[in-house]
Amino acid sequence: MPAAAAPSPGPTEPRPSDPATTAHEAGAHGRDRPVGRVDLAGSAPRYWPVPILRAVPAIALGVAITFSPDHSPRVGLLALGVAGVVGGLVLALGSLRRLDDPSSRTLGLVQGLVSLVVGALALAFSGGGLPVLVALVTTFALVTGALELVTGLRRRRRTPLARDWTTVGAMTLLLALAFLVVPPDYAEQLGGVEQIEGVLTSSTVLVGLLGAWGAVVGVYLVIAGLSLKWQTGADAATDAAPQTSADGVQHP
Repeated sequence: MPAAAAPSPGPTEPRPSDPATTAHEAGAHGRDRPVGRVDLAGSAPRYWPVPILRAVPAIALGVAITFSPDHSPRVGLLALGVAGVVGGLVLALGSLRRLDDPSSRTLGLVQGLVSLVVGALALAFSGGGLPVLVALVTTFALVTGALELVTGLRRRRRTPLARDWTTVGAMTLLLALAFLVVPPDYAEQLGGVEQIEGVLTSSTVLVGLLGAWGAVVGVYLVIAGLSLKWQTGADAATDAAPQTSADGVQHP
Protein backbone atom coordinates (compact mmCIF):
# COMPACT_ATOMS: atom_id res chain seq x y z
CA MET A 1 0.00 0.00 0.00
CA PRO A 2 1.60 3.31 -1.04
CA ALA A 3 2.55 5.67 1.73
CA ALA A 4 0.40 8.73 2.11
CA ALA A 5 1.95 11.92 0.86
CA ALA A 6 3.09 14.29 3.54
CA PRO A 7 0.82 17.29 3.84
CA SER A 8 2.23 20.34 2.16
CA PRO A 9 3.22 23.08 4.59
CA GLY A 10 0.84 25.97 4.71
CA PRO A 11 1.86 29.50 3.88
CA THR A 12 4.55 30.78 6.18
CA GLU A 13 3.45 33.71 8.25
CA PRO A 14 5.80 36.67 8.13
CA ARG A 15 7.86 37.09 11.25
CA PRO A 16 7.27 40.33 13.08
CA SER A 17 10.17 42.66 12.72
CA ASP A 18 12.34 43.19 15.74
CA PRO A 19 12.74 46.91 16.43
CA ALA A 20 16.19 46.40 17.91
CA THR A 21 17.33 44.38 14.89
CA THR A 22 15.87 46.90 12.48
CA ALA A 23 17.57 49.76 14.26
CA HIS A 24 20.85 47.86 14.30
CA GLU A 25 20.68 47.08 10.58
CA ALA A 26 19.90 50.70 9.75
CA GLY A 27 22.72 51.95 11.90
CA ALA A 28 25.19 49.36 10.61
CA HIS A 29 25.17 50.92 7.17
CA GLY A 30 25.56 54.43 8.61
CA ARG A 31 22.82 55.82 6.37
CA ASP A 32 19.98 56.52 8.79
CA ARG A 33 20.44 59.37 11.24
CA PRO A 34 18.37 60.04 14.36
CA VAL A 35 15.31 62.17 13.81
CA GLY A 36 15.91 65.83 14.57
CA ARG A 37 19.65 65.69 14.15
CA VAL A 38 21.18 68.43 12.04
CA ASP A 39 22.62 67.06 8.82
CA LEU A 40 26.23 68.20 8.64
CA ALA A 41 26.84 66.65 5.25
CA GLY A 42 27.30 68.81 2.19
CA SER A 43 28.86 72.25 2.31
CA ALA A 44 29.02 72.85 6.07
CA PRO A 45 32.32 70.96 6.70
CA ARG A 46 33.96 72.87 3.82
CA TYR A 47 32.59 76.31 4.67
CA TRP A 48 34.33 76.95 8.01
CA PRO A 49 37.30 78.96 6.58
CA VAL A 50 34.91 81.52 5.03
CA PRO A 51 33.68 83.12 8.29
CA ILE A 52 37.23 83.23 9.63
CA LEU A 53 38.46 85.00 6.48
CA ARG A 54 35.46 87.37 6.63
CA ALA A 55 36.45 88.22 10.20
CA VAL A 56 39.87 89.58 9.17
CA PRO A 57 38.69 92.80 7.42
CA ALA A 58 35.92 93.30 10.01
CA ILE A 59 38.36 93.13 12.93
CA ALA A 60 40.85 95.32 11.05
CA LEU A 61 38.09 97.92 10.59
CA GLY A 62 37.26 97.82 14.29
CA VAL A 63 40.88 98.08 15.42
CA ALA A 64 41.72 100.89 12.98
CA ILE A 65 38.78 103.03 14.12
CA THR A 66 39.13 102.23 17.81
CA PHE A 67 42.78 103.25 18.03
CA SER A 68 42.48 106.24 15.72
CA PRO A 69 42.01 109.65 17.37
CA ASP A 70 40.42 110.88 14.13
CA HIS A 71 36.76 109.87 13.79
CA SER A 72 36.09 112.01 10.74
CA PRO A 73 33.87 110.83 7.88
CA ARG A 74 36.97 110.33 5.73
CA VAL A 75 38.38 107.77 8.17
CA GLY A 76 35.04 105.99 8.29
CA LEU A 77 34.76 105.88 4.50
CA LEU A 78 38.30 104.56 4.05
CA ALA A 79 37.77 101.87 6.68
CA LEU A 80 34.43 100.89 5.16
CA GLY A 81 35.98 100.83 1.68
CA VAL A 82 38.80 98.45 2.53
CA ALA A 83 36.62 96.17 4.66
CA GLY A 84 33.84 96.17 2.07
CA VAL A 85 36.07 95.26 -0.86
CA VAL A 86 38.05 92.54 0.94
CA GLY A 87 35.05 91.11 2.79
CA GLY A 88 32.93 91.15 -0.35
CA LEU A 89 35.53 89.25 -2.35
CA VAL A 90 35.90 86.64 0.40
CA LEU A 91 32.16 86.12 0.70
CA ALA A 92 31.50 85.99 -3.05
CA LEU A 93 34.30 83.50 -3.75
CA GLY A 94 33.52 81.45 -0.65
CA SER A 95 29.84 81.19 -1.61
CA LEU A 96 30.69 80.11 -5.15
CA ARG A 97 33.25 77.50 -4.14
CA ARG A 98 31.98 76.13 -0.83
CA LEU A 99 28.17 76.27 -0.83
CA ASP A 100 26.17 73.49 -2.47
CA ASP A 101 22.65 74.88 -1.99
CA PRO A 102 21.85 76.99 -5.10
CA SER A 103 19.71 79.58 -3.31
CA SER A 104 22.22 80.10 -0.48
CA ARG A 105 25.04 80.32 -3.00
CA THR A 106 23.18 82.96 -5.03
CA LEU A 107 22.28 85.06 -1.97
CA GLY A 108 25.86 84.88 -0.70
CA LEU A 109 27.20 85.90 -4.09
CA VAL A 110 24.84 88.87 -4.32
CA GLN A 111 25.69 89.91 -0.77
CA GLY A 112 29.40 89.78 -1.54
CA LEU A 113 28.99 91.81 -4.73
CA VAL A 114 26.96 94.48 -2.92
CA SER A 115 29.64 94.73 -0.24
CA LEU A 116 32.34 94.99 -2.91
CA VAL A 117 30.50 97.76 -4.82
CA VAL A 118 29.77 99.77 -1.68
CA GLY A 119 33.39 99.43 -0.58
CA ALA A 120 34.65 100.63 -3.96
CA LEU A 121 32.29 103.64 -3.82
CA ALA A 122 33.48 104.46 -0.31
CA LEU A 123 37.09 104.50 -1.49
CA ALA A 124 36.23 106.55 -4.57
CA PHE A 125 34.26 109.15 -2.58
CA SER A 126 36.28 109.12 0.63
CA GLY A 127 36.18 112.93 0.71
CA GLY A 128 32.41 113.13 0.39
CA GLY A 129 31.79 113.93 4.04
CA LEU A 130 29.16 112.77 6.48
CA PRO A 131 26.20 112.49 4.03
CA VAL A 132 28.14 110.05 1.85
CA LEU A 133 29.21 108.02 4.89
CA VAL A 134 25.65 107.77 6.19
CA ALA A 135 24.26 106.86 2.75
CA LEU A 136 26.84 104.16 2.00
CA VAL A 137 26.86 102.56 5.46
CA THR A 138 23.05 102.53 5.59
CA THR A 139 22.81 100.98 2.12
CA PHE A 140 25.49 98.42 2.89
CA ALA A 141 23.97 97.44 6.25
CA LEU A 142 20.37 97.28 5.03
CA VAL A 143 21.03 95.24 1.89
CA THR A 144 23.71 92.86 3.14
CA GLY A 145 22.08 92.46 6.55
CA ALA A 146 18.71 91.61 5.00
CA LEU A 147 20.27 89.15 2.53
CA GLU A 148 22.23 87.34 5.24
CA LEU A 149 19.24 87.25 7.59
CA VAL A 150 16.99 85.83 4.86
CA THR A 151 19.62 83.21 3.98
CA GLY A 152 19.81 82.08 7.59
CA LEU A 153 16.04 81.98 8.11
CA ARG A 154 15.49 79.96 4.92
CA ARG A 155 18.04 77.31 6.00
CA ARG A 156 17.21 77.13 9.72
CA ARG A 157 17.14 73.63 11.22
CA ARG A 158 18.72 72.34 8.00
CA THR A 159 22.34 73.45 8.39
CA PRO A 160 24.49 74.74 11.27
CA LEU A 161 25.41 77.71 9.07
CA ALA A 162 21.91 79.16 9.45
CA ARG A 163 22.43 80.34 13.03
CA ASP A 164 25.56 82.31 12.17
CA TRP A 165 23.99 83.86 9.07
CA THR A 166 20.94 84.91 11.08
CA THR A 167 23.01 86.44 13.89
CA VAL A 168 25.38 88.39 11.65
CA GLY A 169 22.48 89.58 9.49
CA ALA A 170 20.61 90.86 12.55
CA MET A 171 23.69 92.69 13.88
CA THR A 172 24.26 94.32 10.49
CA LEU A 173 20.64 95.50 10.36
CA LEU A 174 21.12 97.04 13.82
CA LEU A 175 24.03 99.03 12.39
CA ALA A 176 21.72 100.44 9.70
CA LEU A 177 19.14 101.33 12.35
CA ALA A 178 21.75 103.15 14.42
CA PHE A 179 22.88 105.21 11.42
CA LEU A 180 19.26 106.13 10.70
CA VAL A 181 18.53 107.13 14.30
CA VAL A 182 21.54 109.39 15.02
CA PRO A 183 20.79 112.94 13.78
CA PRO A 184 23.38 114.16 11.24
CA ASP A 185 23.62 117.55 13.03
CA TYR A 186 24.13 116.05 16.48
CA ALA A 187 26.66 117.95 18.60
CA GLU A 188 27.19 117.98 22.36
CA GLN A 189 29.75 119.93 24.32
CA LEU A 190 32.01 117.74 26.41
CA GLY A 191 32.89 118.59 29.99
CA GLY A 192 31.54 117.00 33.14
CA VAL A 193 33.60 116.15 36.18
CA GLU A 194 36.79 115.53 34.20
CA GLN A 195 36.40 118.84 32.32
CA ILE A 196 37.12 117.28 28.92
CA GLU A 197 37.36 119.85 26.17
CA GLY A 198 35.80 119.25 22.79
CA VAL A 199 32.52 118.49 21.07
CA LEU A 200 30.92 115.09 20.55
CA THR A 201 29.57 115.18 17.00
CA SER A 202 27.49 112.82 14.91
CA SER A 203 30.60 111.93 12.93
CA THR A 204 32.38 110.76 16.07
CA VAL A 205 29.37 108.72 17.16
CA LEU A 206 28.69 107.12 13.77
CA VAL A 207 32.29 106.25 12.96
CA GLY A 208 32.64 104.81 16.45
CA LEU A 209 29.52 102.69 15.92
CA LEU A 210 30.95 101.42 12.64
CA GLY A 211 34.14 100.37 14.41
CA ALA A 212 32.21 98.69 17.22
CA TRP A 213 30.14 96.75 14.69
CA GLY A 214 33.30 95.56 12.91
CA ALA A 215 34.90 94.40 16.16
CA VAL A 216 31.81 92.54 17.42
CA VAL A 217 31.00 90.90 14.08
CA GLY A 218 34.64 89.99 13.50
CA VAL A 219 35.02 88.24 16.85
CA TYR A 220 31.72 86.43 16.34
CA LEU A 221 32.78 85.20 12.90
CA VAL A 222 36.04 83.80 14.29
CA ILE A 223 34.14 81.91 16.99
CA ALA A 224 31.56 80.72 14.44
CA GLY A 225 34.21 79.44 12.03
CA LEU A 226 36.17 77.56 14.69
CA SER A 227 32.99 76.12 16.22
CA LEU A 228 31.87 74.90 12.80
CA LYS A 229 35.26 73.28 12.19
CA TRP A 230 35.24 71.48 15.54
CA GLN A 231 31.57 70.52 15.27
CA THR A 232 31.84 68.98 11.83
CA GLY A 233 35.15 67.30 12.70
CA ALA A 234 33.69 65.68 15.81
CA ASP A 235 30.63 64.51 13.87
CA ALA A 236 32.79 62.96 11.14
CA ALA A 237 34.85 61.09 13.75
CA THR A 238 31.68 59.79 15.41
CA ASP A 239 30.26 58.53 12.11
CA ALA A 240 33.55 56.85 11.18
CA ALA A 241 33.81 54.94 14.46
CA PRO A 242 32.85 51.22 14.20
CA GLN A 243 29.61 50.16 15.87
CA THR A 244 29.29 46.97 17.91
CA SER A 245 26.11 44.92 17.62
CA ALA A 246 24.48 42.84 20.35
CA ASP A 247 26.34 39.71 19.19
CA GLY A 248 29.70 41.44 19.58
CA VAL A 249 30.33 41.93 15.87
CA GLN A 250 31.73 45.32 14.85
CA HIS A 251 30.22 47.02 11.83
CA PRO A 252 31.95 49.91 10.02
